[in-house]
Amino acid sequence: MNRCVETQPFTFRLERVKSLRERAEDQAREELARELTHRVAGEAILREATAAVSAARAFGRDTVIRDGASGADLLAVQAWMERTERRRVDAAADLGRRDVAVAQRREALAAAAREREAIERLERRRRAEHEAEMGRRAQAALDEIGLVVHRRGTAA
Repeated sequence: MNRCVETQPFTFRLERVKSLRERAEDQAREELARELTHRVAGEAILREATAAVSAARAFGRDTVIRDGASGADLLAVQAWMERTERRRVDAAADLGRRDVAVAQRREALAAAAREREAIERLERRRRAEHEAEMGRRAQAALDEIGLVVHRRGTAA
């Protein structure tokens, strides 16, 4: 009786699913990076709009203090201040929308990471089961060899 202990290589049948989930996570990470970049641009726009409002207020104050400012000058300055304030409010609202988009992308990335981790845990569990089964088979083969050797020793 010449039996050899053979181990079968581990094959994870859901490797394609794992690959898809890894790609989905990578894509979610890229989308988050894109949204973060977009948000940073929104912050810059808001800073510029805030600076423009400050400049408009300072100019308006100087216009009011200046002698010889006509009513038309005052109305023009007031309209300019209102426009810059509206732009600042719009920029703040846009930044809020960008924050929501970033939060959504973070959640999508977290979900993709959870899905990938779940498939990796399954792979580790299946690999451990496979290794345990291969260990049981190897031990059974060794036990049988030992039994054969023992029988030959007692028969001789």
